Amino acid sequence: MNTKRFSKDTFDKFKNTAQKTLHRSLDQHIKLAVTGFSGSGKTAFITALIKHLTSQTNKTNLPFFDVIREQRLIAVKQIPQRALDIPTFDYASAVGCLLNETPSWPSSTQRINTLTLALKFESRHVLKQHLSPVSTVYLELIDYPGEWLVDLPMLNQDYQAWSQAVLKVLKQPQYRGYAKEFLDMLASFDGGALVDESILKQLSQHYQQLLVTLKAQTNIAQLQPGRMLIPGDLAGAPVLLFFPCFSAGEHSNDSQYNHLQSRFNAYKQQVVTPFYKQHFCQFDRQIVLVDVLSALSDGPDTLKEQEDALRNIVQVFDYGRSGLLKRLFYPKIDKVLFAANKCDHVSYEQQPLLAKLLHSMLHEQSNDLRFAGVEIDTMAISAVQSTQQKQVVEAGKSLNCIQGKPNNEQHTITFLPPEPPSHRLSRAQWPAQGFDFLSFAPVPAQEGCLSHVRLDHVLQFLLGDKLR
Repeated sequence: MNTKRFSKDTFDKFKNTAQKTLHRSLDQHIKLAVTGFSGSGKTAFITALIKHLTSQTNKTNLPFFDVIREQRLIAVKQIPQRALDIPTFDYASAVGCLLNETPSWPSSTQRINTLTLALKFESRHVLKQHLSPVSTVYLELIDYPGEWLVDLPMLNQDYQAWSQAVLKVLKQPQYRGYAKEFLDMLASFDGGALVDESILKQLSQHYQQLLVTLKAQTNIAQLQPGRMLIPGDLAGAPVLLFFPCFSAGEHSNDSQYNHLQSRFNAYKQQVVTPFYKQHFCQFDRQIVLVDVLSALSDGPDTLKEQEDALRNIVQVFDYGRSGLLKRLFYPKIDKVLFAANKCDHVSYEQQPLLAKLLHSMLHEQSNDLRFAGVEIDTMAISAVQSTQQKQVVEAGKSLNCIQGKPNNEQHTITFLPPEPPSHRLSRAQWPAQGFDFLSFAPVPAQEGCLSHVRLDHVLQFLLGDKLR
């Protein structure tokens, strides 16, 4: 190894850590957890946030963001990424998709990315004004595959508990058809037999293909292990060659069951734990993006599964009030926003129902977080607007419709969305016709500007107190 190179890299990392510590001590560094499962809109949200802060900062566009409404924001600039081992978020490509003449959604994230914004503003805080009338806050954003997020609850499970949970889901009526071949193979699998690598590999590959099929054909949230969907440099590695398995009594150390258990534990220790420690610790604020409409379209079991998955994810993070010492040495998340994203896929009058539904799904978790001193809010938002509101008169009755271009279609349509529920429904309460919501492409940008729904409310809740 080149000693000079090693020393420079080590010094740069130390310098980066020292700068973050200094900024954190002055309450000038915010690490924002943009949390959400695959398809929830994390990449589009981060892209829109950067676009609006860097080039669309006016009172007309963001009227409820105090620092802009009061004309105190001087400028926002992306600063060079100091995390040398993490790729920089490809903002140019992502925003290019949204600004195209025929706009499209940015590609789903396939790896960890990060980006830091410097927000320079005029402060009205008494102490800050004594130091300088102009302050700078550094906002650190991290984008990652939603498929990897679902692995975090595995840290609190052993192999047997994980297997039971996964198999319980696969046996549910709406998923059993997809899982039949794998479950039939598993029924004849002998976990007590001596290790046969070819059998383990064959079943692991069938299980991986099952996860790929479920991701493509359903809206199930918890598809574990997530690296089977986006393996990256782990493709073909033995640490990914495992699957859920029934347990029947004690097994010898060289049994197939124990071998699978060892691989499960290695996956947690070598893949999930480093991912958690490096990217999911020391957050200050959090937004949890949820695609409630897709789950509603899939049916009551998927909505319940999404609720369970959200609860499991929220339990992984560290919450509580974060004073000076905690912010320096053991920061905790002190504000959480639960956001029903893509809210403009229903009419304006229906959007509050999505916020109420999401609130009812996370009521217990919200209560626990408030008890810990965390500030909570729930909103219905669209980080990137994809429809326009349109009123249609039919048989003398005015209908609140939406107009947009469905994904993968060529023409704009006018659509009357069903009314979403305002609370969790039991299976008996579920309407016989179900819910059928459409997914839409982004609306074309006007003069290079993106449109949003309540992104300014989001920014005010998450950042407003840091920009006083």
